[in-house]
Amino acid sequence: MKKILSLFLTLAVMVSVFTACGPSQTSEGAEVTYTGITLSDNGVLVGGDEAATDPSSAVYVSSDIVFYLEGQGAEYGEGESGEEHPQSEADKHTVINITKPGNYMISGSISHGQIAVNLGDDAKKNPDAVVNITLNNADITCTVAPAIICYSAYECGSDDTDTATKDVDISAAGFNITIADGSINNINGSHVARIYKPGTTDKLHKYDAAIESLVSLNINGDDGVLNLVADNEGIETKLHMTINGGEININSADDALNAGEDYVSVITINDGKILANSNNGAEGDGIDSNGWLVINGGYVSAFGNSHSQDSGLDSDNGIHINGGTVFATGNMYDEISSESTQNSVVFSFAQPVSPDKYILLRSSRGMDATAFNGTASGSVMVYSSPLLTEDDYTLYTAQSVTGEGVNGIYSDITEVVDEKQLAHSGGNAMGLGKGGAMMAKPDDKGFTDGDRPQIPDRGEMPEDMREFTPPQDFKDKMPQWDITPDENGRPIGFGGEGGFDFKNNPQYSFGTATETVFAIKSGNNMFSGIAEYASE
Repeated sequence: MKKILSLFLTLAVMVSVFTACGPSQTSEGAEVTYTGITLSDNGVLVGGDEAATDPSSAVYVSSDIVFYLEGQGAEYGEGESGEEHPQSEADKHTVINITKPGNYMISGSISHGQIAVNLGDDAKKNPDAVVNITLNNADITCTVAPAIICYSAYECGSDDTDTATKDVDISAAGFNITIADGSINNINGSHVARIYKPGTTDKLHKYDAAIESLVSLNINGDDGVLNLVADNEGIETKLHMTINGGEININSADDALNAGEDYVSVITINDGKILANSNNGAEGDGIDSNGWLVINGGYVSAFGNSHSQDSGLDSDNGIHINGGTVFATGNMYDEISSESTQNSVVFSFAQPVSPDKYILLRSSRGMDATAFNGTASGSVMVYSSPLLTEDDYTLYTAQSVTGEGVNGIYSDITEVVDEKQLAHSGGNAMGLGKGGAMMAKPDDKGFTDGDRPQIPDRGEMPEDMREFTPPQDFKDKMPQWDITPDENGRPIGFGGEGGFDFKNNPQYSFGTATETVFAIKSGNNMFSGIAEYASE
């Protein structure tokens, strides 16, 4: 049925070139009508005709793109020099405005363009204000703002913190993007730094991502591909985001996927092949939800920035992994909820693992091995899969592996080159997340379980730790992690200005890597101080 649907979608575009609309069929058999939009640097076609310039049209083109203008001064906004653009650059762009509810099929290529959805001021409360965009071999580049932006459509969710829950259903969302089967789509987008309302410091505009939605967003697909490159964030929604399928490859200079409402937003991944890489800039999480992150299926590979204390998976309210195959790396760890229904494991390495190396996880059965190779270095690695069962595992680095790979996750491994065994510092700290730290039990390293200092919030130094001297081998291995407090009792080491995050950095361990068995149990498993094993 999926192949049949793909054929209908393709025919819809072909028909729409000559008529206003083209018919297709949904999986339930109901007729769907599409308006075809064909992009080109030589002009945009809507239903085969030259696009209108009348703002009363369902689709019209204009040149009035929202961007951060250069040379405006501090009263204009908060943009830095690298975020400013000359008017001449903005004038190169064609904005394809969608102003009416409906289904729109987008194809073709435009080197300076933007798709902008705006259904009006009252749309967010109107359940009929829904725009469905299907990308069918579309290439869109915008150098001054998001390549695709939804300003206004129906908002099916609530931003009420009192009723917020991780279990959201946004199938009725007012903005939906579908990746057509068999299509390859390329999006290159920018962002708009905060612009003030004139005479105030209130926000008038601020759009962070190459695909930006001010309402909840669904992304659907099967075997179609969406490649996205962003000079800031990749895909952002102000409230909820649900991904139901498609192959989505994001390379961004900040968070690859982001949902921005504090303690409310939910990013839900039900299916698809997701690559969320935030290493085009200086910082960023692979996936960042200011509320919850829920993964129910698919292949999810998420890489936090190598140069910052960011995570592959970041969520303020908790990460729930209930299915799928998940591989994430970063330099920080955010809590995986104990309510997750699928086993997971967190590996914290004594030194960041280079992308030149593979990590190999082998069960006691020997042949059941999975290998990992991220696009960025990281000291924390998260893995979850239906294949991760209760068992004793061993862990290795390798120079290369041969096997079936999906976004850095390798199975059916037939060859491993230059394998070296790893060990951890002892124990399996289960169930600890943001409320705790992955600390080993180094009774010979200066303290025992009974007198370990309590782990404080970011920037605080516990009272009983201000007189504590870390063991010399810890200092030797990580001299940059100086926990000496300043006159205010704050650590002055990593990050400066009290920037060491005691509570959230699982590397904070004084153990020695002597344990070669990684005993995986049901639930969330954590191992720290991982380094190359050297036998006596």
